[in-house]
Amino acid sequence: MMKWLMAGAAALLASSCTALTPAPLEDDAAPFDAAAKPGPGDRMSSGRTLGVRSAVVAPHAAAATAHPLATQTALDVMKAGGNAMDAAIAANAMLGLVEPTANGIGGDLFAIVWDPQTKQLYGYNGSGRSAMGATLADMQAKADKYMDGKEIPPFGTAPVTVPGTVDAWYALHEKFGSRPMLANLEPAIRYARDGAPIPEVISYYWSFGPKRFEPAHESGMLEEYDNARKTYFSPQPREGSLFTNPDLADTLERIGQKGRDEFYKGETARTMDAYFKRIGGPLRYEDFATHTGEFVEPVCVTYRADYKVCELPPATQGITALQMLKMLEKFDLKAMGYGSADSLMAQIEAKRIAFADRAHYFADPKFSRIQEGAFLKANRLDRQAAAIKLDKAMDRVPNFPFGDVEASITPEAAAAADAKLKQGDTTYLTVTDSDGMMVSLIQSNYRGMGSGLVADGLGFMFQDRGQLFSLDPNHPNVFEPGKRPFHTIIPAFAFKKNKPSCQTRALPIDQACPFEPWLSFGLMGGGMQPQGHVQIILNLVDFDMGLQEAGDAARWEHVGGCEPTNAFSGDPCEADKGVVELESGIPPAARAELERRGQTVKCCAANAGGYQAIMRDFDSGAWIAATEMRKDGVADGY
Repeated sequence: MMKWLMAGAAALLASSCTALTPAPLEDDAAPFDAAAKPGPGDRMSSGRTLGVRSAVVAPHAAAATAHPLATQTALDVMKAGGNAMDAAIAANAMLGLVEPTANGIGGDLFAIVWDPQTKQLYGYNGSGRSAMGATLADMQAKADKYMDGKEIPPFGTAPVTVPGTVDAWYALHEKFGSRPMLANLEPAIRYARDGAPIPEVISYYWSFGPKRFEPAHESGMLEEYDNARKTYFSPQPREGSLFTNPDLADTLERIGQKGRDEFYKGETARTMDAYFKRIGGPLRYEDFATHTGEFVEPVCVTYRADYKVCELPPATQGITALQMLKMLEKFDLKAMGYGSADSLMAQIEAKRIAFADRAHYFADPKFSRIQEGAFLKANRLDRQAAAIKLDKAMDRVPNFPFGDVEASITPEAAAAADAKLKQGDTTYLTVTDSDGMMVSLIQSNYRGMGSGLVADGLGFMFQDRGQLFSLDPNHPNVFEPGKRPFHTIIPAFAFKKNKPSCQTRALPIDQACPFEPWLSFGLMGGGMQPQGHVQIILNLVDFDMGLQEAGDAARWEHVGGCEPTNAFSGDPCEADKGVVELESGIPPAARAELERRGQTVKCCAANAGGYQAIMRDFDSGAWIAATEMRKDGVADGY
């Protein structure tokens, strides 16, 4: 009997190893190559070979963030009586401390919230505006001086817009929160004073700060750098170190004690005003005092009949994900298979079409000439989908104009701008609680930790989001005083028809069966975000992946082409077809076939983003949570 068991175990292990052998790390690696780099170990699973770990299953509440301490903080808040919104704010405050490479109270925030009490989905636009005292001529002069006239400088006062995060915290807390705000901020305050742990990936990104800021300061682009150097780089945090930020602790404590107006009208606002006056920047007290965020209506589309995916409207790029999904609905992706050349071609070409719209028309809706519903009209989407050919990449994206609103962009300007939009530094988190509240929250300083500016004694860096304005006066996204720039950061949400429940209630599944809240998710990374949202939905719906596997699976990113920061004139959009960047898990045969069909392919360098997600299991009622294996974070629950 023992001999039979040992033989059976050996056979099972052999078959498992065959099934789970990782893809080669190098394009042309032989089956055995003594010089090849060692790969990861094999992982036993129930047929899900693309996941690197299991998803979390939690009966009561769950959280997924980019840092273990932030996830722990969210769960601690809910265990102490807070709800998902309290937990999300507490986690976001902690991330501003431990992940300043991506976010902080000097940046903006967007959120989508499912409220089980009202049974409604809410959106919040927590983005700030440009200084009222700045002009397009000022920005053009800065661009001429530091950027050869091509774009707004990435560092210093030029790209700084009013931070919208604190306002968003308080607006969301007033509507949905249950605990005092100071209690929600207390964990971040305590760790800022005592020392917060810095993990591997965050410390890696942190190391780039001085390389970016010091040359910018020496050139004069960055008007002041001593405060940032003292706050973040003296000494340079390393993996395993404890980072303290007592100035940030004091600022968060004042905000928690005195409320939202402390940041926008109180001592903090006066300090920011004095700082910008001292260094010659245009932001003033009045810019902070008049700031308001706003609740907005999420925009949703059905996908494959049984799913409904929701994003926020412009000036974010969320609608591009919805456009891509509706175009891709015309293709049998399931039959094509995950990672196949056909499915990749359909996705890439849909991206190129949707991003051309994004470049032409996306801007602060108070200044744009196109309403979001126009992008999702069925007849226009049908024409866009019909332009996709699987056997050959489009030489250029056709123009799909809205009446007399038409635009085109030079490929040279497009290539320069795309590099800028690719590099967004962002954090995404999601939290759910036992009552069914689901929070999808994204927050960012934009790129490179932000502008490089830290106001005297406040402990946070101002964002450089204003770099995403166009300098062309004919573009809807052109810089203007008191205007919000185009935004890359987008939270997402999805509903699903609960068919077993509908069958139990004898409801017709095709029509009367209602959509129920199903998935709170997001994926970080500049222009990768809508592309990543689409890939997650396709992985879950078309390719039958689990929640963790859907994020771990190899991704693609198309870069190049039209951007909302370009000039609004010139040759037809996207004469340059751009580059498809692939992760190493995309099969070499598929990569070669994409090239044969006219795509320019680069392996393996995709800006893969950072994924977090929580899903409701309709059968058990439990939460399923997943996190990004490419980051430091964890998903957890109880």
